Amino acid sequence: MEMDFERCYRAVDSRDQRFDGWFYTGVTSTGIYCRPSCPAITPKRQNVRFFPSAAAAQGAGLRACRRCRPDAAPGSPLWDVRADVVGRAMRLIADGVVDRDGVPGLASRLGYTERHLHRMLSAEMGAGPLALARAQRAQTARILIETTDLAMAEIAFAAGFGSVRQFNDTLREVYASAPSDLRTARGRQQAPTGAGTIALRLAYRPPLHSRALLDFLAVRALPGVEAVRDGTYHRGLRLPHGTGQVALTPVDGHVAATLRLADLRDLAPAVARCRRLLDLDADPAAIDATLAADPALAPAVVAEPGIRVPRAVDGFEQAVRAIIGQQVSVTSARTTLTRLLTAHARVDHEVIATDDGVPGRQLHDQRGEPGDLRGFLGAEELLGLPDSGFGMPVGRREALRGLARAVVDGTVDLAAGADREEAVRRLLALPGIGPWTANYLAMRAFGDPDILLSSDLAVRRGAAALGLPDTPPTLDRYAERWRPWRSYATIRLWRAA
Repeated sequence: MEMDFERCYRAVDSRDQRFDGWFYTGVTSTGIYCRPSCPAITPKRQNVRFFPSAAAAQGAGLRACRRCRPDAAPGSPLWDVRADVVGRAMRLIADGVVDRDGVPGLASRLGYTERHLHRMLSAEMGAGPLALARAQRAQTARILIETTDLAMAEIAFAAGFGSVRQFNDTLREVYASAPSDLRTARGRQQAPTGAGTIALRLAYRPPLHSRALLDFLAVRALPGVEAVRDGTYHRGLRLPHGTGQVALTPVDGHVAATLRLADLRDLAPAVARCRRLLDLDADPAAIDATLAADPALAPAVVAEPGIRVPRAVDGFEQAVRAIIGQQVSVTSARTTLTRLLTAHARVDHEVIATDDGVPGRQLHDQRGEPGDLRGFLGAEELLGLPDSGFGMPVGRREALRGLARAVVDGTVDLAAGADREEAVRRLLALPGIGPWTANYLAMRAFGDPDILLSSDLAVRRGAAALGLPDTPPTLDRYAERWRPWRSYATIRLWRAA
């Protein structure tokens, strides 16, 4: 990634938060690296180097600043915009693929050799996949040290390190402190109670229109899976090593997250998926500037700055929601999805009772409280449901089964790091999936920031309300001026409707 020295230095000199995560400032005279908004005295030009990633700064022998916590900065918005191999690799590394499957597993997912992948990442990010994953492990370890009372050996393996020695060496190198010193430095901060419970802050670039996010999620919330209560979004998670629950509360300057994980190795993927769900790595200043240049959208942008695209924690879940939501209202789709989950819970209850005589859990408690939330059902679980469990027309039921089979056999990849164009092409080849469904998934499951759902009825109504063309061909032509942020325009048109 090319970086102009003068532009980067001006951002550092003005302590501009908008550039946090875009690049990192290395100060050779002190041996530390910072985020651009670090409140410390601006270093002299001759003592400054700029790096495209924290891993690149660490590779140059620099340690993380203890004041601005550069490793906790928002991620680069480039990985939302870019659909190339480097962008996909960064999304998969954030989701913990290297920790679970190693660099060979990452290279296999991307369809390249390890050597070529290392070459591409080093050229763009200043570090290879192993170094990028190592930087993430260090940040995960620091979170666990500062927010739990776990033994250091447990933290080492939960963060993805192969040994306690590797864990100790890495933290000393990255933070210039022993792990025990990091825990001492947290002072009187009390670790959250409960096994597997972690409280942390998720940074974002302001502004964030949190009410729009919560409104969007609340109207689509599924009982037993998610709930919005008193400004907090709760949901269950399906994670690589087990299950989890999260409570996300947007506050000033960050989103407060409380995670309960069955396996602490899932911390990094859980954080990555929560960030993706709330679109926390977006660059709202750039997005709003483009959309506000259109006089039709300018008043809405001024009134509601920082609108994000709510994305997904699970690609298969979002695909099922999209298929069920075809040509029906949000309320109707929610009713059908609830019926599907109830049928799954009933089958799950019967299996549990048959196996060990223990009653199955209720889908949700009678008071409507978030309670014991679980993740959405998986592809294999959907295939195990009887016809009577779907409660929908035969064509839609078979479309869901066709999708589930394609996911199980690997024909369709719905992960955030999937090749967007290839995934859309394969989705369109499945029965019952048309352009609206595939594009909706490109926007919400794959994170494409430049999707306009011009055939969507609510989008057309919103366009009409703003005095814009409201037929798909004319709206498509008009929307060229919104590139590359047409997904954000889609959300604004939905709100205008």
